[in-house]
Amino acid sequence: CALLLNAMAGFDERDSTSLERPAEDYARDLEQPLAGLRIGLPREFFAEGLSADVAQAVEAAIAAYRKLGAVTVDVSLPNMKLSVPAYYVIAPAEASSNLSRFDGVRYGWRAPQYGDLAEMYCKSRAQGFGAEVKRRILIGTYVLSHGYYDAYYLQAQKIRRLIAADFAEAFKNCDVIMGPTSPSVAFGFGAKSADPVQMYLSDIYTISTNLAGLPALSLPCGFGNNNMPVGLQIIGNWFGEAKMLNVAHQYQKATDWHMKFPEQMR
Repeated sequence: CALLLNAMAGFDERDSTSLERPAEDYARDLEQPLAGLRIGLPREFFAEGLSADVAQAVEAAIAAYRKLGAVTVDVSLPNMKLSVPAYYVIAPAEASSNLSRFDGVRYGWRAPQYGDLAEMYCKSRAQGFGAEVKRRILIGTYVLSHGYYDAYYLQAQKIRRLIAADFAEAFKNCDVIMGPTSPSVAFGFGAKSADPVQMYLSDIYTISTNLAGLPALSLPCGFGNNNMPVGLQIIGNWFGEAKMLNVAHQYQKATDWHMKFPEQMR
C-alpha cells in the first residue's frame, strides 16, 4: 500500500480538490517499533450494536498491539452516531450533481433505441445506472432541491464539521485511532440488497472517517461467527498515512491473519 501510495499521491492541477504539498515517502516508517505508540479507543466504537464475536477479535488485536509496546487511551467521538445520516445526505447530493452529465449525449451509455431527445435521456439513464446509483441520484436531487437544501444538505455539512472537530480533539491524546471496521462479520454477497438501510448501517464505524477527510485502512484480525472475517480499522491523523501504514505493517509482521482464509470460502 505504501509503495502504491508513493506512485499515486501528488498534486493534480486539473483537480480543484487536490492539495499541493511536498511529496513524501510513505514507506519511510514501516520498520519503526511501536514502543510508546498511543492508540485511541473511541468508546462509541465499542458500545451497543457491536457483535460479540467482532468485539472479541478486535480486542485480541489491540492486546497484540500492547505486546508490541503500544499503550491505549480512551477517546470520544460524540457525533459519530450522526455520521450515517449526514453521509447519506452529502454523498447522494454529490452523486446527483456529478452524474447529471451522464445524459447519453456527451458521457456514458446511450440507449440504442429512442424516438426523440427526451426519450433518449430517459432510456439512457434508466438503462445505464443500477438500482443503488438511481437511489442515490433521487435522494441527492431531493436534498438539493429548493426548500430542502437548507434543511438537509446544509445541516449535514454542519454535522460534518462537528465530526471533524471530534477527531481533532481525540488526536490531541493519541497517535492513531482503532476499532472495528464493521459492527458485524462480513455478510454474504447480496444478503442485504433488499434492505439498503441495513447495508448503510454497516458503515457506521467508517463513514465518520470519510466525512472528516482522514486516512484509514482495514486489515484482517480474525474470524467471527460462521467463520467469516473480521476487520480492524486503523485511522490516522490528517496526512499521517506513513505512521498509519507503519502501525498496520507491524501488526501483520506479528500475526498471520492476513494469510488465512475461511475454510468455507476455499
